[in-house]
Amino acid sequence: MFPIRTSIVVFSAFIFISACIKLEPSAPDSNNVLDGPLAELNHEQMIQHMHGDAAFNDAIFTSENGLGPVFVANTCASCHAGDGKGHQFTSLTRFGQSDSTGNLFIGKGGPQLQNRAIPGFLPEQLPFGVPFTKLVAPAVTGLGFIDAVTDADIIAMADPTDADGDGISGVLSVAILPSYVIPRNMAIPQNGYFICRFGKKAGAYDLVLQTAKAYNQDMGIISGYEPVDPHSNLAGDPEITAQTIQDNVFYQKTLKAPLARNQNNSDVISGKQIFINIGCVTCHKKELKTGHSTISSLSEKLFFPYTDLLLHDMGSDLDDGYTEGSAKSSEWRTPALWGLGLSKNSQGGNYFLMHDGRATTIEQAVLLHGGEGSKSRSQYNALTETERKKLLIFLENL
Repeated sequence: MFPIRTSIVVFSAFIFISACIKLEPSAPDSNNVLDGPLAELNHEQMIQHMHGDAAFNDAIFTSENGLGPVFVANTCASCHAGDGKGHQFTSLTRFGQSDSTGNLFIGKGGPQLQNRAIPGFLPEQLPFGVPFTKLVAPAVTGLGFIDAVTDADIIAMADPTDADGDGISGVLSVAILPSYVIPRNMAIPQNGYFICRFGKKAGAYDLVLQTAKAYNQDMGIISGYEPVDPHSNLAGDPEITAQTIQDNVFYQKTLKAPLARNQNNSDVISGKQIFINIGCVTCHKKELKTGHSTISSLSEKLFFPYTDLLLHDMGSDLDDGYTEGSAKSSEWRTPALWGLGLSKNSQGGNYFLMHDGRATTIEQAVLLHGGEGSKSRSQYNALTETERKKLLIFLENL
């Protein structure tokens, strides 16, 4: 038995700790945050997800462990806080390619500007007169579902000649793959090119390519996948293991899909119908389906990203003169709208939407839709104030 005085101390400490726990804020509902793993991962998968989480969110690079000498960021999470969208202050600048013949500035700093440097080095400067674009980092949640959509389904959504006459002509983004990228089992090559789906212009084939390039171009990290230093243009010894990159990829692939909120709210229901009526769903497809995946939580699942993964001509206002892969300068991949209403949580409390973050409200983003989006924009402008409000409420709750 405890002596009486000791028992009183222990009891008092228990009361104090219990009181503190009651004062702590409760954990946010999973619907209101973007990060978190897929449900039903097995033990081995959960361990790899945790390793990838550490690589993505905790690993900080310095000059001692490979950073630079020129770079944009020193950790993945600095551009994707909470696995969400980035901010204009952490945006990327890509430059150099102005037509389909390839980037003429490879070897001169292109395709990405490294605007920071470790001591003793100077950050890169944009060459005079070069075409360039600013890109705000995308959210990384739900990427495993997008990765698992079959090429056949993407091809089925494409309409390059606008055969149905609706003014919308989504096209495929295609590229030749580097040797380290393994084509999907159900890949459907297009005259030696492969269908891509990741990135603002859908220039990246899969998450391995996207992640290896990000380590190399964002942080100056050499790997077995991307062995050339972006500053010296010389090959070097790997500064990160292939396993770390694979763990990081697995983490991104096994992040949960953003969950829509308040779907029984009458304004949300009405706003969704307005979204359909004015033609937004032509490009922002409500639902897609995954093909077979070795991760059971991703295999043959219906999901709701509001994208068709295709390139669309968005008009002159969004044409900054820069192209990537097979995309033209005015073409952009339809961004997934899931998680849209939670975007500002990782952007300092304000929205920074469109490819470069120029839209600071959802309405501004709608009004920037030109080109193939002009018809829906015109119909949005024709809505009553009440109808617009309901549409925006629906989008806020995706």
